[in-house]
Formats: sequence, C-alpha cells, structure tokens
Amino acid sequence: MRAEAAAMDQLVPATLSPYHFFSAAEWATFRGREALTLTADEVRRLRSLGDTIDLDEVERIYLAVSRLLYSHVESSQALFRQRKRFLRGSTQVKTPFIIGIAGSVAAGKSTTARILKELLARWPGTPKVDLVTTDGFLYPNAVLERDGLMQRKGFPESYDVSAILRFLSAIKAGARHVTAPVYSHFFYDVLEGDRIEVDQPDILIFEGLNVLQTREMPRDGKFVPFVSDFFDHSIYIDADERDLHRWYISRFMRLRETAFREETSFFHRYSKISEAEALEVAERLWATINAKNLYENILPTRPRADLILRKGGDHLVEEVALRKI
Repeated sequence: MRAEAAAMDQLVPATLSPYHFFSAAEWATFRGREALTLTADEVRRLRSLGDTIDLDEVERIYLAVSRLLYSHVESSQALFRQRKRFLRGSTQVKTPFIIGIAGSVAAGKSTTARILKELLARWPGTPKVDLVTTDGFLYPNAVLERDGLMQRKGFPESYDVSAILRFLSAIKAGARHVTAPVYSHFFYDVLEGDRIEVDQPDILIFEGLNVLQTREMPRDGKFVPFVSDFFDHSIYIDADERDLHRWYISRFMRLRETAFREETSFFHRYSKISEAEALEVAERLWATINAKNLYENILPTRPRADLILRKGGDHLVEEVALRKI
C-alpha cells in the first residue's frame, strides 16, 4: 500500500504535463473582482460533517472555480449559437451544461458540489442549477445482498449504470421533468418511490465516486457511452490517502455519537459497542471497502479530470491543476 500511496503525490509540474499547476495563493488571484455572494452561515449549512471549509476558503478557492465554470458555460452557449448559424436555423435547443465531480469517500465531494451549486446560481442571469448524486443510482440493499455485493457497495458494479446513462441521456436531450432516485445515508439505502425532478436546468452538477470511470472498449467498435461522455467539465477532489483515511475514521466516530444513536439508523448497532470496538469496525471498513475502491477504481480516473483540487491535511485546498487547452 505504501507504493500506491506514493503514487498519490505524482501531481507535480512537468514540461509534458497536460495540466497547469497553481498554488492555492496563485489560484485565489483568479477570482478577479467578483463579490462573494455566500455568507458564513450558508457555508456552515452547506459543508459536510468533518469538512473545515469556511468563508475564507470559499473566497480563496471556490469563487475562482465558479468563475472558471461560468466562463465555460458562457463559451458553450456562444459555441451553440455559432453552430446553430452554421446549421442554418437549426431548431435545436441548448441543453444543460453538465459538471461531473469525482473523488474518494471523505474527500469533500458533497461539500464542493453544494458550494458550487450555490455560487453558480448567483452569477448574472441567475442560472438554474441542479445537483444530483450517484448514490441514488446504487442498487437497493435487497439487490446487493441477493447478488453478494453489500461489501462492494460504492464499487462500479454496485450502481445501475444503465439507469445513470438513461438519466444523463435524457438531460442532454433537453427532456422535461427527468427524475432520479433518492438515497438516504441515514437508512443506508435507496428510498423506494422517492424521486428528485430535474427540469431543464442551465447547469447540472453530477457528483459521485466513480463518475469518471471507464470500461473496456467494445471489440466490434460499437458505441458504448461512459458516464463522463455526458460531461462538459469534470472536477476531481484529491488528497493523500493518509488524510482520507483519517477523515473517514474521524467522521465515523463522530456519527457514532450523533446520527448512529437514532434507533432507525442503519448503523445504530455501532453506537452500542465500545469506542475501541467502533474504531476497529471503522478501520476494517476503510481497509476492505473504501481504500480498496480508491486504488482500484477512483484514483485511476484522476487524470481524466479537467480540474483537480488537491487538499492538504487540514481539508483545505493546497494545489490546483487545470487541464491545458
């Protein structure tokens, strides 16, 4: 595992790298003169348990990210108008700009997605921004248990990829009232019958562990889309494995004192055991599921991202890598 952990740190500037690299201080200058539209209370509400992001971090990192993304949205709209003229009055309607956000468990994907959703919605014209996570596309626990996949939950095979592709295809086709399933971390399962509706947003943020995942190409050359084929821009939230491990364990132990105490929580049983036993459980879950998924499936997709936000041990971004164009 030591050699694999070392591979996490290969994001270094190189002449032949497809990325531009910036320190956090350098990246902060790209916010321009844009005003910060979030408040400290809003940031506290949006961040996940254990995430240390505050208003300063939003101003330092995420305001520039939202400015970059919005510039891509505007460019996409301009390109669409040019193509429409090229096609001599095509009646096609501009479809949503889709942003994919990937990264390990405990990296802070959910916080990043929620922060960017709020920032993007406050740009000129008040774009309509929706957020959907891949959690809802996990197979229900009953199916995972039937197929012996409960210990592989979060791995690519635990998702209904066909349903994801149908959802994103409908979004890109400009369909109205497209729905996605809803997942509950409290119940640790998909909520049967619950759906979230997405109705022609300007921007859709699609967040999940494996959204940049690829598969073997078909030998017959027939088109088999990847989830990322529907993305207009992609972001990978990166961190050293030792930090991800520590954040996961800390979050698990804090949940043991809060949400796990609710009798209807899927993990309620862990609130009844000793702290040492709970720590042993958390370490086992990290080693056998989350770390394994990270190295087998998630980390290998990092080079496919357009933007990589590299976090330090304090959960704050230290380095930004932006793909060259």
